[in-house]
Amino acid sequence: MKLVVEQVGKRFGGRVILKDVCLSVRENEFVCILGHSGCGKSTLLNMVAGYLFPDEGAIRVDGRTVEGPSKSRGMVFQDHALFPWYSVLENVAFGPEVQGMPRPKARELAAEFLSLVGLEGYAAHYPAELSGGMKQRVGIARALASRPDILLMDEPFGALDILTRDMMQRELRSIYEKLKPTILFVTHSISEAVSLADRVVVMKHGVIADTFEIGIPHPRSYDSPGFGEYMARIEKLLMDTGEGVPA
Repeated sequence: MKLVVEQVGKRFGGRVILKDVCLSVRENEFVCILGHSGCGKSTLLNMVAGYLFPDEGAIRVDGRTVEGPSKSRGMVFQDHALFPWYSVLENVAFGPEVQGMPRPKARELAAEFLSLVGLEGYAAHYPAELSGGMKQRVGIARALASRPDILLMDEPFGALDILTRDMMQRELRSIYEKLKPTILFVTHSISEAVSLADRVVVMKHGVIADTFEIGIPHPRSYDSPGFGEYMARIEKLLMDTGEGVPA
């Protein structure tokens, strides 16, 4: 397994955030973690990234315990977290340069990933000149340019309007099909999870409630056979837990 989360627990103060969480992710698998705000999904993602540490249990990538942030795990945030004083090209080249790649080679690599996300014409622009969707494309290119073993995505499209969000979902899946990274993607949207994932992990109250293998060929849409059935099953699970249903 590429990633193993083994009986992980986490508390903040006296509050239990995660309890006995177990999860395995195969290499090249696209997994969505779905749940409402406060269910523990982002805390789990941050522990896989190495930004937080479990109080119980362990997290392993390629058999090695996660002990802090690593270039092997790239993160894409909802707010894109770009450096406003760097150009688009400089933002994407930042990771490879920090890792020791010579600047000309890092910028050549950055240009390749900007082309992959359709922003080859914006290399000299600055983040303030870009739309929300374009900023997220830069964030994805920057994460991929460091060649991570696992791409971690924390509700990256949550702040986008619905049309831009749909477009970014299609583009992300297209990038995934070309590069086949291992992706762990956090969302509160049932439709987004079913659209993107090979497997959907549903969390509630700090535990994994159930897991769904999504057996629908890509590209997917609401009209795809079985799409509505998966959404209905996940919605029922969330309703049965006494929680409302995410859009």
